Amino acid sequence: MNFKLVGKQLALSLSVIVLAMAVYSCGGPKSSKSSGGKTLSSSKGGAKKGKGLLSFGKQSKEAPGVENGEIVAASRKGWSQPTPYGMVLVPSGSFMMGQADEDASRSGISFNKRVTVAAFYMDDTEITNHEYRQFTGALLKDSVSVLGEDKIFTEYYPDTTVWNSDFTYHNGDPMTEYYFSSPAFDLYPVVGVSWDASKYFCLWRSKMMNDFRKKQGLYILPRFELPSESEWEWAARGGRAASKYPWGNPYVANSVGCLQANFKPHRGNYDADGYSYTSPANAFEPNDYGLYNMAGNVAEWCEDAYADNASAVTWDLNTVNKDADEPRKVTRGGSWKDIAYYLETGTRAYELQNKKRSYIGFRSMMRYLGRPAVK
Repeated sequence: MNFKLVGKQLALSLSVIVLAMAVYSCGGPKSSKSSGGKTLSSSKGGAKKGKGLLSFGKQSKEAPGVENGEIVAASRKGWSQPTPYGMVLVPSGSFMMGQADEDASRSGISFNKRVTVAAFYMDDTEITNHEYRQFTGALLKDSVSVLGEDKIFTEYYPDTTVWNSDFTYHNGDPMTEYYFSSPAFDLYPVVGVSWDASKYFCLWRSKMMNDFRKKQGLYILPRFELPSESEWEWAARGGRAASKYPWGNPYVANSVGCLQANFKPHRGNYDADGYSYTSPANAFEPNDYGLYNMAGNVAEWCEDAYADNASAVTWDLNTVNKDADEPRKVTRGGSWKDIAYYLETGTRAYELQNKKRSYIGFRSMMRYLGRPAVK
């Protein structure tokens, strides 16, 4: 055997592998230098900075983004996507959506299904009373002539009477009178708002933000929206792909016996977790993505129309079920008046889109354009 020849062949093979790994590593092909015969287009994504279609650099005489008869348009300068105030970045990922524990009673509507979700920003807490008050205040100041005062109060203002109407033989008078108006509850989640009102809040929030950015000469950002059911569940799991609860498995209390969410434990001991009704929006420990109260406190509206067979009829990438003719809209996470089953990350529930409840609130999300850099 010619060991010298074998050695040369092995060295050549290793050099080819190393070169291939350098040129085509995770995330796609990378630029590599080669000698001679290089045209302008061969430097796409690399050199030739300051030139490109609608860029701020000096342009060619031929056309913007064209030089020597070739397209040399590069990315436009000045774009960045800042983290919106009060939000955290939820990375993209793939997970088994659906029940994370044995669930014989509801298994027909929560089948497991692999779903992939793109990155997005999400409010780290539910929208609070004081945040929502900025919305209603702006409508009463600027939109009465367009919407009418009656429409603002009946459709977009929180219905505080839900503290009485949701329950029979229950004295909800103090909550009805003070929950939305008193500063004592400023940092508690807003309730008594419908799915329609939540959507309109997101629209108002988006317009206010992008009107300001336009005045500053900045690019507009994606609009605020309600999270889809798949986005909500992916965020609730906090990177724990198969977790039963946002904090992991399998119990609702930690190692020293403290309950980890605001719900209805111990056959109705509402006060066992420290709060008889709702808790502050940033109470309890956040999950691994930095999101508070993804289980308990208030259930949260999602973008999706409810369907028992959603896992069968929806796609597996950025899954969402939009159906304007279906009045039932998905709620997730359970609330202060629910048992632990509704706190599970895979549990699905719904409410009619125009209904207002003392146990349903919401939080917003914003899409991340592109893919976050891996640290």
